Amino acid sequence: MNKEQQEIRKKSPVQIRNKKASFEYFFVETYTAGIVLTGTEIKSIRQGKASLVDAYCYMVNGEMWVKGMNISPYFYGSYSNHEAKRDRKLLLTKRELRHLQEANKIPGHTIIPILVFIDPNGRAKVDIALAKGKHQFDKRQTLKEKEDRREMDRARKHF
Repeated sequence: MNKEQQEIRKKSPVQIRNKKASFEYFFVETYTAGIVLTGTEIKSIRQGKASLVDAYCYMVNGEMWVKGMNISPYFYGSYSNHEAKRDRKLLLTKRELRHLQEANKIPGHTIIPILVFIDPNGRAKVDIALAKGKHQFDKRQTLKEKEDRREMDRARKHF
């Protein structure tokens, strides 16, 4: 991810993160994918009414799908409101799909969504990561590093 892409994400009015993912996994590679939405789903995302907890991606017939992503029904929606936890198709290039399909076959690797944001054109995008699961001692190490960073920040503020 280059500097320009990071700026776009920071400026996005909506940033729905999967906070648990960085604790559970090491991110090997990240990709940005479009997402196929129906009806009132984009309105709910713009209000920040979505969750990536326990969401993961899987491949079917050469297509990437996200399962477990919760987009709450739109409050002002009528009878045509969307289903909250349906599977949603992700839009990636053929090259990226082939690469992810091969990498997903490696034991211990999975594909998870880590961020949903709105791009400057008003479309919802999903950052997905090819991730490798952490062991228990890795998780403890991550917590220790996080705590050390907090203490260093506190020390800087006092001086």
